[in-house]
Amino acid sequence: MRRSILAAGAVLVAAGLAFTGCSADSGGGGGTSGKVLTIGMPNGPQQPNHNPLATGSASLSLGYAFAVYESLMQVNDIDPTADPVPWLAESVEWNAESTQAVITARDGVTWSDGEDFTAEDIAFSLQLRKDNAELNTDFPDQYGDITVDGNQVTVDFTTGQYINRAKLYRLLIVPEHLWADQDPVNWTDDEMIGTGPYTLKSFTPQAVTLEPNEDYWGEAPKVGQLRYDAFNDNAGLTTALTTGEAQWGWTFIPDYEDTFIAKDPEHFHQVAGGGFGVDVLYLNNETKPFDDVAFRRALNLVVDRGDISETAGYGVWPEITSVTGLPQPSGDAFISDEYRGDELSVDVDAAKKVLTDAGYTYEGDRLIDPDGTPVTFTLTNPSGWTDYLDALGIIAEGAAAIGAEATVEPIVQDTWFNDTIPLGNFQASLHWTDGGTTPWNMYSNIMDGASYVPLGEAANWNFGRYRNDEVTEALASFKSASTDEERQAALDIVQRHFVEDVPGIVIWSRPAVAQYSTVNYTGFPTAEDPYANPQPTGPHAALILSKLTPTE
Repeated sequence: MRRSILAAGAVLVAAGLAFTGCSADSGGGGGTSGKVLTIGMPNGPQQPNHNPLATGSASLSLGYAFAVYESLMQVNDIDPTADPVPWLAESVEWNAESTQAVITARDGVTWSDGEDFTAEDIAFSLQLRKDNAELNTDFPDQYGDITVDGNQVTVDFTTGQYINRAKLYRLLIVPEHLWADQDPVNWTDDEMIGTGPYTLKSFTPQAVTLEPNEDYWGEAPKVGQLRYDAFNDNAGLTTALTTGEAQWGWTFIPDYEDTFIAKDPEHFHQVAGGGFGVDVLYLNNETKPFDDVAFRRALNLVVDRGDISETAGYGVWPEITSVTGLPQPSGDAFISDEYRGDELSVDVDAAKKVLTDAGYTYEGDRLIDPDGTPVTFTLTNPSGWTDYLDALGIIAEGAAAIGAEATVEPIVQDTWFNDTIPLGNFQASLHWTDGGTTPWNMYSNIMDGASYVPLGEAANWNFGRYRNDEVTEALASFKSASTDEERQAALDIVQRHFVEDVPGIVIWSRPAVAQYSTVNYTGFPTAEDPYANPQPTGPHAALILSKLTPTE
């Protein structure tokens, strides 16, 4: 794989790079189509909160925030080493240490209420995140000075951001003239004034409708209306996709070839991309039984990842085989020499030896911890997330093989997002990690002490509350290093502790997957042209919408 190595101090994106939205495929003729494009998500009914910066808001959950608000750049998650495409920023220039970025704002952009978009809006949007920790999931405590000079914004960081450059590019920008007098954390942003190709028309807990922004600064969108439908679970969205009720979305579809594509092979498609994203079983390192590294190691030895990938994932989510947790082949170049060729396998006998060596005993087949208590724990994920819940069932079977009783507990999705995961109100729960352009994001999301907060306080990452000063320092060194050798040395330390401490259990890789129909519109990302993450729930949605044209 190619490592993301950029010349120090280079201008990453030149102002002259062509604006992709302005060269969208004109197939199907010009002008806006009267056909509706319905986008579905399996996240259940939504509360009327359109705030594009607030985690858990309806606009982020369903994805319509990304058709109304736009990012600085377009980043291709499928090929994260590719140069980003200018969007609201014409260029971004970094210094050699990646501690300062100079952002040049695009001219000629207006907000949907007619006000001019300026560099001040970019600076304001960054300052909002700096001033409000609840909104600053990407750069917690890492913003320095943010200043404006003409059409340029200079943002300083307290640490090197080599691995986080794409996070800056993806940030959504909001208008200062409307947000300055609001509480940005709790404001529901009822009107949604953005720079994007669509504006909010109507909202209900089940469906949101957007209409074209008549004064959009890019090419006028050809999709005449967007509808975002909230389905209760994966099964509900699958039915909607197979009947044509929804034409774009992403959900886990068991046996998708027969269940979905076979219903209309000419028009129904599923596309997936690569990257560094994984799903990890977060283990609460501060509560029993996972406060004991011996039990974490033992459980890791009895998780049948092959069965999970094949049975729960239907082969959609590739199995993780490296003991380092890295997805392959993306991660091959980053695996430490110490672990190169070391693969995960199910070994019940070895797991039991780890336990008995650590003072565990057995009463019949029941595992008893060193305190004399039977080992039990709960595996928690949202109802309707069938791939996760099926995976948890297989993990519970592995736990039973070493005498531990694990119970799978489906819960309400909003509770999981807003309480269970961030506050640490769980023993074990599956969750994804960021992809990124290197393995840093995966390890940081699982292990970084910089993201640690006590149980009961809202965590942005490190939901399992793992703490190790050497790992935290190594992750910071990776970020600020200027050579591949320095970065690999830091990664060697992180991987050693990942293998030995088992802070979480990586299950499978998580390529970006989406389903869509070309009955009404064409131009979606394909396996042959993976120009963007195919899902509708990210800043890249504006790019995809610029490519869509009515089907002839």
